[in-house]
Amino acid sequence: MSLPTTLTMKLESLTPIPGPTGRIRLKFDNGATMKVYPEVVADCVLYVGKEFSEEDFKTLEETARKASARQRAVRIVSASAVSEKELQRRLLQRGEREEDVQQSVAWLKDLNVLDDRQVAAEVVRKCIAKGFGPARTRQELYGKGVPKELWDEALAEYPEMDDEIRQFLESHLRGEKPDRKQIQQLTGALARRGHSYEAIRAALRKYTDELDEFEP
Repeated sequence: MSLPTTLTMKLESLTPIPGPTGRIRLKFDNGATMKVYPEVVADCVLYVGKEFSEEDFKTLEETARKASARQRAVRIVSASAVSEKELQRRLLQRGEREEDVQQSVAWLKDLNVLDDRQVAAEVVRKCIAKGFGPARTRQELYGKGVPKELWDEALAEYPEMDDEIRQFLESHLRGEKPDRKQIQQLTGALARRGHSYEAIRAALRKYTDELDEFEP
């Protein structure tokens, strides 16, 4: 929003905006408008008739901007578990300023809302439930912005995935012997799911004895 050209301006109205965010539309006597959260009204002691100098208006804009970043951060973490890095990235992608992003993240950390270790554990649980192997899970941890120093701890109790590999093969082969092309396709598919070639080959031996000639 551009700053008003007059030295002073007066707040003309505060109107609640319908919707879940609870924001309020401010209208000034020079035609300028601004949408703010209720906390801004309280923090800046806003009321109809209040006058603003140019400096006062700048302060109001800054307060409103920071509150917007905080509220956006709250909505993101309320929707799903996110790491600090992912939250920063998503806020920046939505146009929030770097300074406001850092302050919002620090604010949530102080409230113990952000926990990268908890995010890592949740990522691992979901990957196991989907039948992914450790390699794919590491990719997911990276994508979620979880610090690498937390990976080993989160992966420490990773179970053997032999049953998941066998179920995957059975769903595709239904007991039939695969040809070389199928072996390549299934191996590639399972590798993309994060399983090791050793585990894949061990499971495939139930269906074929020709693996010694096959190099992935």
